[in-house]
Amino acid sequence: MSMVLFASVVRVRDGLPLSASTDHEQDKGLQETKKQLKGLSKKLSQFPDRCSLKSGVYNINFTSSLGVGYLMVCTENYPNVLAFSFLDELQREFIVTYDTKRINSALRPFSLIEFDNFIRKTKQRYNSPRSLSTKINLADMQTEIKLRPPYQLSAEDIGSINGFSQHKSKYKGIGPIQMLEPVTLSGIVACVLSVLCGALNLLRGVHAIESILQNEDEDFNYVIAFFLGTAACLYQVYLFACYSVWRNIKSFLAFAMICLCNMYLYELRNMWQILFHVTVGAFITFQIYLRRPQGKAPDYNV
Repeated sequence: MSMVLFASVVRVRDGLPLSASTDHEQDKGLQETKKQLKGLSKKLSQFPDRCSLKSGVYNINFTSSLGVGYLMVCTENYPNVLAFSFLDELQREFIVTYDTKRINSALRPFSLIEFDNFIRKTKQRYNSPRSLSTKINLADMQTEIKLRPPYQLSAEDIGSINGFSQHKSKYKGIGPIQMLEPVTLSGIVACVLSVLCGALNLLRGVHAIESILQNEDEDFNYVIAFFLGTAACLYQVYLFACYSVWRNIKSFLAFAMICLCNMYLYELRNMWQILFHVTVGAFITFQIYLRRPQGKAPDYNV
């Protein structure tokens, strides 16, 4: 008989179990699969956010979102659409019931064990297909599974779990590209002004080259300063638009470059021009800081 046998909720960063279903199954194969699930729960951050793993006559399915992982063991013939719909219901309820602060502050295993009541009731529903079919709509989940099927893990993927040799996971970073928060009007204005400053620097740099060709006494360092200013301004726009590791530090360094270039060009610019360039640099640096990476969205369609 196809059915859900076990489910658990864990914290992704360290694999700490927060809650789990209680069961009294003594099947040796199931116990071994649950051990494998326990080892897998400590490595969720290394895998895509939705995966399946075949373990003998059982399947392990899991999803992860907002720093929490939802795992389950079911028989090998249990439909994928029901398995991930089950995990989706656990995720919805857990997000509503517990806030991030409480999840992050949990110190002991099964600190949120009271959630097992919901897991137990949901497991009973999903093990009774007749009553289940009238209570949920699987159309959206079927479409989601078809468009983005769960990644099929193998024993090699999970490294040292159950005695396999340890190796660095090749799936680190294979999940969805890190997204930034939505663009604001002030962010758009900052980008436009930064592009304008870059264009002004580029134009002045070209004129400086023309002056050097006509007058050999001109300082070529001015050309370098103009072009470095252009590069720094455009790089700020890139950092605002795209996710990058250490983007705040990179943005601050780009702003420092803008300031240094304008200090060097003080003989060619008046105080208002310098103030404009530095202010725009500071403005877009602040906008980059404000536009932070999103956590994994509460992807209710798993």
